[in-house]
Parts: sequence; structure tokens; C-alpha cells
Amino acid sequence: MHREPIVMVCTCEMAGRVRGKGFPARELPGRMHKGVGWVPTNAMINAFSMIPATPFGTGGDLILVPDPATEVEVDFGDEGAKEHFFLGDLRHLDGTPWALCPREFLRRALAALKEAAGISLVAAFEHEFTYTGVAEGPGNPYSLEAFRRQGVFAEVFTAALRAAGLEPDSFMAEYGGRQYEFTIGPAEGIRAADQAVVAREMARAAAQRMGHRAIFAPILDPNGVGNGVHIHFSFKGADGAPLMHDAADPMGLSTVARQFIAGILAHQPALCALTAPSTVSYIRLRPNRWAPTKADLQQQDRAAALRVCPVLPGPDVARRFNVEYRVADGAASPYLALAAVVWAGVDGIRRGLAIPAEGPALPASLEAALAALEGDAVLRAAMGDEHHHAYLMHKRGEIAGLAGLDEAAQCARYAETY
Repeated sequence: MHREPIVMVCTCEMAGRVRGKGFPARELPGRMHKGVGWVPTNAMINAFSMIPATPFGTGGDLILVPDPATEVEVDFGDEGAKEHFFLGDLRHLDGTPWALCPREFLRRALAALKEAAGISLVAAFEHEFTYTGVAEGPGNPYSLEAFRRQGVFAEVFTAALRAAGLEPDSFMAEYGGRQYEFTIGPAEGIRAADQAVVAREMARAAAQRMGHRAIFAPILDPNGVGNGVHIHFSFKGADGAPLMHDAADPMGLSTVARQFIAGILAHQPALCALTAPSTVSYIRLRPNRWAPTKADLQQQDRAAALRVCPVLPGPDVARRFNVEYRVADGAASPYLALAAVVWAGVDGIRRGLAIPAEGPALPASLEAALAALEGDAVLRAAMGDEHHHAYLMHKRGEIAGLAGLDEAAQCARYAETY
């Protein structure tokens, strides 16, 4: 059977799904500049492959241009096609960034952070997911037995991560019966979000080749265990020196770190709309689920919105020191989630905010989170009116499509998607 290699260029937009267009690999040199054609309303495709409403209509044209630094080419050693794709930027036909480009939204946030404080962001995403290749049953949390049940999936997945240019860090059986967690090494700037997108797709690709699925939905059963995404972050200066740690502070935080965190906490209700952007995200964010329920900072507490992570003593404590943002899940685009957190932190730096003694409760629903985002002038300005309006329309359309479904049915719908 004759075959010709195909490569895709992709984006990860408001629904948090990776979409794009393929073309013959032999055309790649020309496509690196001209990209592939794209349509503005594609951004409005929701988690359920629907477009309930769009501000763009049927008109308009964009180009999706691959970033050469994001190329993924992974051969799984089977008879299937290679995983060969790029992540890219959405631009107008004249090459200028489109207002809804997710990578540009993050790129602008990182530039604002550098302008406000002269620092760069280093980040890593920690992912929890459900692997369907093991039988339902008692979870045996964190046990060797639960680890053993996934067979060779972890080995195939780890090899794929490394072949994709990522640094595998850990893989473990989590609390739920079919739940696992993995981490990858940190990266600076936009590369951190690129890595998060690629890592999820490598998990899905490895599972698919084994006849199963890696499901990143926030929760599969209203009475079960949720899947979160934890964003670890730290800062470094122009000279590469770490800038988040101060040994004299009770929590080990530098002044700029405290201001950044204070900004996140100040905008946390609105941030939820971008980092926990599904209706079932708010089933996970309930008491007694080892998940956040209020906007707070705690030291080594896994129920906090922001957690100061433990670091073993040593000469490089400052370099390893980091804080974890825990109000996120796999329904979010890593670009939008990280950008929103950075924009909120930048506002904290610009205003010299202090961490409050007590933070408000998190929104109890996606509707409430969207209302908070609608009224947040800082995040609206950061997104721009066009992006802000489209995002609210997108998510409210998603909510309308779930009308009449109970929590179990909603969980099932999201599990089909993520």
C-alpha cells in the first residue's frame, strides 16, 4: 500500500481542543511562511463540536502559521502514521496577529510581565487523567498494583514524550480507580504551554494506539474523583538568576512573587472562567475533593488555590522553589489558562498588591465565573474586547447546550470530548 506523509499545523483555542489542517509533508518549506487557511468562526466550535453562536458569521479568512520551534514528529514503531504536527499562530492575511490567537494572548502577557518587573516566567503543567485501559475497580491509590495495571502504556507514553522533545519527570497511579498523573520538566515562557498541549496529545496518541483513551475531562462521575491540572511557576531575571524565593519571608516568597500572587487572588473569580472552563469543573471544585474552594494561598496545602511547594534544603533552593496554581483542569487551553494567570499577576505587580488574609469563595458554577469575567476590567483589557466578547459567547453557548442534563449526563458529555 502506497503512502505519502502528511503533517498538520494546529491551534488550541477556547474549547481547549487541538484543531488544525493537514497537508503533504513535501509542501512543508512553503507552508512555514504562508501557513494554512483558517476561518474565524472555527474558534467558536465548542467542546461538543457545535457552534451555538458566533460574532464572526460565515465570512473572513485567517492563516494558521506553524512555529518551527514546536515541531513534533514521533514514530510509535507500529504500522500507523507518525504523529507529525506543529503548533502555530493565527494571523490575518497580512501576517499581523489575530485578536483571538491563543499563543499571542500568552505572548503579550509574558511581554507585560517583563515590562512590569524585568522577569521571565518558568512553568510546568502537572496533568491528571483517566486511562481506559484498566478495569473499573478499587483504586488502590498510589499503589504498585494500580501502577502495574496500566501495563506498558506508561513506557510507550514516556518514549513518545521524549521523542517529542519533552523531558518526562514522573508518572504515577493517582487516587481514582483508573486515574494517573504525569509531570514534565519546566520550560520558559510560551514553551511551557506548548509542552502542555503536546504532552496531552502524546498521552492520547499512546492510548489510541493501544486501543484505549486518555481522558482529561475535569470529572467523569459526580461522585468520583476529579482530574485537575496544576500549573507550577517561578521567575528568573535577565541574567537567569531565580527571583521567586526569599529565605527571610515566612513562606519563602520574594516581594515580586507576593505581588504576583496577590494579583492572581484578586482576580481569581474571573480567572476561573478561563482556567476551569466547563460546567463540570465546578463539581470538582467542591469541599472534600482535595481541590480548591476559595481564593487563598497556603504553604504545602493541596486544598489551596495557590500552594507554596516544598523544596528540600540545598544550595539550589532558590532555583527549585515554585508555587502551584491549582484552579485549572483539562478543559482549558493551556495558552489561555497560563496567559490569564500571568495577566492577573502582572496587575498585582503594577499595583503593588498585598496578599489578603482571607480570600473569597470560588464561583460555584461556570455561569458565575463568566459573570465575574464579564465584570473584570483588567482581564477584559488584557483579552481585548473582541476576544472577551467571543469567549463569553462561546462558553454561554456551551452551557445552553447542556440545558436539562443532570450532573452525570454532563460529565458523560465532557468525557466524550476531553
